[in-house]
Amino acid sequence: MDEFTYRDGALWCERVSLAAVARQYGTPTYVYSASTLTDHYRRFAKAFHAVNPLVCFSAKALGNVHLLRLLGTEGAGIDAVSGGELHRAQVAGIDPDRIVLAGVGKSEDELRAAVRLDIRCVNVESEAEVDRLAHVAREEGRRPRLAIRVNPNVAPDQRTPAKTTTGTRGGKFGVDIERAAALFRSASANEALRAEGFHLHLGSPIYDPQVYAVALDRLLTLVAECEADGLRVTTINVGGGFPAEYADRTAPAWDDFAEVIVPRLTDFASRGDQVIFEPGRTIAANAGILISTVRYLKQAGDRELAIVDAGMTHLVRTAMYDSYHFMWPVQPPANAVPTSRDVHDAAGLVEYDVVGPICESSDYLARGRALPPLESGSQLAIFSAGAYGMTMTSNYNGQPRPAEVLVDGDQTTLIRRRETYEDLVALELSDDADRLG
Repeated sequence: MDEFTYRDGALWCERVSLAAVARQYGTPTYVYSASTLTDHYRRFAKAFHAVNPLVCFSAKALGNVHLLRLLGTEGAGIDAVSGGELHRAQVAGIDPDRIVLAGVGKSEDELRAAVRLDIRCVNVESEAEVDRLAHVAREEGRRPRLAIRVNPNVAPDQRTPAKTTTGTRGGKFGVDIERAAALFRSASANEALRAEGFHLHLGSPIYDPQVYAVALDRLLTLVAECEADGLRVTTINVGGGFPAEYADRTAPAWDDFAEVIVPRLTDFASRGDQVIFEPGRTIAANAGILISTVRYLKQAGDRELAIVDAGMTHLVRTAMYDSYHFMWPVQPPANAVPTSRDVHDAAGLVEYDVVGPICESSDYLARGRALPPLESGSQLAIFSAGAYGMTMTSNYNGQPRPAEVLVDGDQTTLIRRRETYEDLVALELSDDADRLG
């Protein structure tokens, strides 16, 4: 369950008042619920328990090392897509045997780090990358495990943004499925490598379970072709892309996805072979919110604007993908406590464009959003911000990145301090740069 609830006319995270969090830590601030994060992980893993999966949480969705460590104590591995995320997983204490590394453009240094750690699997995305990995492996005197990312040419439905669709022909990700068997055969024959299987990632979020069914059917045909040639496939990585509830009752349950995925992989798992999942958004999105404060109210033509202290540098999803985030005051009027996320026409609401302070016309968090009347100093909670929120922040316009706070029961912990202006220029004031001045 999601532990962000309105009680006594105010928003709480577990047993902590979010108005108190805003007073103590300021805004904008990301707030995470430890209970929600771990509950979502447990329930996701339970949905697919029949195939005994390795569940590698996607660090690109939520990368704070404290939260990765928390998930690690629950048994989660990590799906990393860069050397930086690989380092985060190490700092969080994740067992290398529970780490996978993906990414279409891995550097030689990133591959070398993965080889030295002997992580569970490197998901390679091209023939050239297989060659580069083999070169690094020979230099290091080790045999890394790999899976080939396959592009099955499966399109999700229209609810998946084009910018996050990754499994269709002509995209930059993966190897065309008709070339995958030959590449697996070649990698299997390379004494520097341990070719173990195949990897999928279809995009995010995927709302239709049948998209996975089609992709897995194509992948399992590929697996059968390889094994008919005498090759052994021991890993199938289903990837991630599972949706989260951004509005009420819009996303299928994890059990709905398990109904189509598990039967297709039961025989494979019963052989003792490994099934891997890489969920991110589906676990993290509703485990975090962003608290923001209204700075000004303004009329622009016939539009009512609420100008807040959080913008596209703090939460870019709306500007980049036209994404929807439910938002509501932390302390709404007594008659305006929401009972769902489908509040559009309740009495007394005002239609606002909620905008940030960034000098870009796309810096909107919501357009025409019905909200209780706001005033300068009102605090807004922007929900479902736990995934692709903090990890996509930037310093554009000289904006310091926000703070991050973890709530566990009645305890709050600052897990990332707010950046300062000194932080913004610290890397520019090196000794060499100082000499130029």
